[in-house]
Amino acid sequence: MDNIKNKKLLIVDDEEDIRNMLDGFLRKEGFNRIYHADNCAEAIKMCHLVKPDIAILDVMLPDGDGFSLLSSLRQISNLPALYLSARGEDEDRLLGLGLGADDYIVKPFLPRELLLRLTAILRRVYSPPQQEQPPVFHLGTRIIDLGSGTVQSDDKLLPLTAKELKLLFKLYVNRNRIVTSDALCQAAWGDDYYGFENTLMVHVRRIREKIEVIPSSPQYLQTIRGLGYKLLVEEEFR
Repeated sequence: MDNIKNKKLLIVDDEEDIRNMLDGFLRKEGFNRIYHADNCAEAIKMCHLVKPDIAILDVMLPDGDGFSLLSSLRQISNLPALYLSARGEDEDRLLGLGLGADDYIVKPFLPRELLLRLTAILRRVYSPPQQEQPPVFHLGTRIIDLGSGTVQSDDKLLPLTAKELKLLFKLYVNRNRIVTSDALCQAAWGDDYYGFENTLMVHVRRIREKIEVIPSSPQYLQTIRGLGYKLLVEEEFR
């Protein structure tokens, strides 16, 4: 955590009171490398000057908006970004996330929630990856080996494609919990995942043909209507 709190934060908001409130709260939580900008031009200048590790962006700015700003910042750096905005419409939230923002919080907000989401992003982006053995697990009588990318079914060994493997790994890491369709698409196709929803359905169907006894009536890879999918893992093999 100490390493995370040494990261440089850039707060971009045209309201000085909000910048100072965020600054004070985050400093109390141990962050001490915090920079401010009150418009798009200043934010771009600060990105060149101090090379922040993460940006907290407002959407409404005097010389543009946070959406175009993020696009400009991404031409300079791949820094993660979190929107903190009074504009809470679904269209704005989806636009921000679609541009590659890591999170979107609507004002008014709980400072503690901001801290949790901010540190979650920093851990995900900057914590050193843990070297773990790829999991092997049971789904009924079938054995799924994510290391070798295979499904053992009776006397048959079924290979998983690269996309199927990425999707199953994402589902396994979040086993017994809902994984949104957006999260699955991003896991398989990266940040340019929009428009792959129908392709995702095709891949899910093919995965079910390999891991389910009756693919048309799935027991393990369940559809959560309107949200995404859930992988039910009964027993871990290793």
